[in-house]
Amino acid sequence: MLTDPVHRSPALRSVARRATLGRSLGLLRSFPLEQADPDAFYSGLARDTVELVADLWAESGDRPARPGPGPDAGRLPGLTVLDVGGGPGYFSDAYAVEGARYVSVEPDVGEMSAAGLDQTGSIRGSGMALPVRTDAVDVCISSNVAEHVPEPWRMAEEMCRVTRPGGLVVVSYTLWYGPFGGHEMGLTHYLGGERARRLYERRHGHPPKNVYGESLFEVGCADGLAWARDTDAADLLAAFPRYHPRWAWWLVRVPLVREVLVSNLVLVLRAK
Repeated sequence: MLTDPVHRSPALRSVARRATLGRSLGLLRSFPLEQADPDAFYSGLARDTVELVADLWAESGDRPARPGPGPDAGRLPGLTVLDVGGGPGYFSDAYAVEGARYVSVEPDVGEMSAAGLDQTGSIRGSGMALPVRTDAVDVCISSNVAEHVPEPWRMAEEMCRVTRPGGLVVVSYTLWYGPFGGHEMGLTHYLGGERARRLYERRHGHPPKNVYGESLFEVGCADGLAWARDTDAADLLAAFPRYHPRWAWWLVRVPLVREVLVSNLVLVLRAK
């Protein structure tokens, strides 16, 4: 049984033009670099994420971004973007290029300083209890964070709270039953999270960075769609597979199949 076509939303017109097979293959090739070459991986992911936000704002922002001085003001001038789980700081420069005021919230001090980058504008705090006032930002985004917290929809509600009415909330996360659900544990997560952890330790001699049940949790596609449709804090504008080419976005509509093949789901909402 197919669900409603949230992947055909007008909010995705600009995103769809960029969702090519070439982009998908480029991102796929970068995934193994996350731990081997984090600079290359996170810099590329940061550019892709900022382009996603700029495309979504161009179609669904409730007001134009305020033009800055000069021709190089970027696509997000005058907007405040809160990044929940911003990590080691690679995203700050990418948002600055587009003229946005960027603030990140990250609970892990080690993660914040891992790359040795400038942490100006970073706040230490939990995504499930954001240390940010209500209605404070124009855009709130979390990218590959929901699967790392025990209460992802509590975090999503917090993201809606801190976003002003009319602003955008973007939740992008890795699905547990997708091929990348186990993160560095590979496909062994299909044998179960605990077994995957033990197999990783046996092979590498140390625990994985993402420990099942502690810093990695099972989150599905249907879970996110149900929350986005039911929340009173925002209206669902669109949902689509983040890393797929446009012609494969229909997968988000097919129950069960989407849990394995969507891989990473993006939920786009307008805060009330």
